[in-house]
Amino acid sequence: MTLIPLSAWDLGLAAALVLMLAALSMRLKLALERPLLVSAARMAVQLVLIGYVLKALFSVGHPAWVAALAAVMLVVAAREVTARQRRRFKGPWAYALGAGTLLVSPFAVALLALTVMLSPEPWYTPRYAVPLLGIMVGNAMTAVALGLNHLVGEAASRREQIEQRLALGEDYREALADIRREAVHTGITPVVNAMAAAGIVILPGIMTGQILAGAPPVEAVKYQILIMLLLSASSGLALLLAVWLAGRRLFDERHRLRLDRVT
Repeated sequence: MTLIPLSAWDLGLAAALVLMLAALSMRLKLALERPLLVSAARMAVQLVLIGYVLKALFSVGHPAWVAALAAVMLVVAAREVTARQRRRFKGPWAYALGAGTLLVSPFAVALLALTVMLSPEPWYTPRYAVPLLGIMVGNAMTAVALGLNHLVGEAASRREQIEQRLALGEDYREALADIRREAVHTGITPVVNAMAAAGIVILPGIMTGQILAGAPPVEAVKYQILIMLLLSASSGLALLLAVWLAGRRLFDERHRLRLDRVT
């Protein structure tokens, strides 16, 4: 079985469906048409560009270029983490929190997978390293953004409750414990839902892509199981680290809530 090529007509027809959805949004006054169309246009441009970048990268295969692309992924993902929060930390902390947690967890998990599980030769082979790192960073980015958004937002809205618990003798860990747990649950829920529904409700993207490309279904399934386990671990670890660091940042050394550190 060979890969079925897509024509401009095929892509245009798919785009027409999105335009139809945008028109319905305008008709129903949902105000979704602008973000929908902007996101679709941005997605198309970004994917076309990365397609040419990957084509060149695959032909060269030098580790320096792989590292450069990984750095770009990290920078953009950290910015997206910051941009998706309604309330965020002031100064460099806002960006450093996302970049640091994404660097520690997804990169470490991807490195483990490349050197121990997949073991391509060499281990930094772009065809394996770039897609794997992309899916690790992308899912961790969403989990961290959701978790931090909930943590900081709830800490601000429940300020009186937190300060009352501090006044009763609890330290910042105890006063913030409920909100931290809620933040972790919020961030990890999309990953848990994706794993729970995989194979019954949905056929995940990696598996679907491999099957459409002609891979045997059983082999595609094994790759999908590996990817989903890896991304759940990397997302969960990044989320836990981000929530822990952010929770500590919300208080000073005397365990006083410092909402002046957030915007």
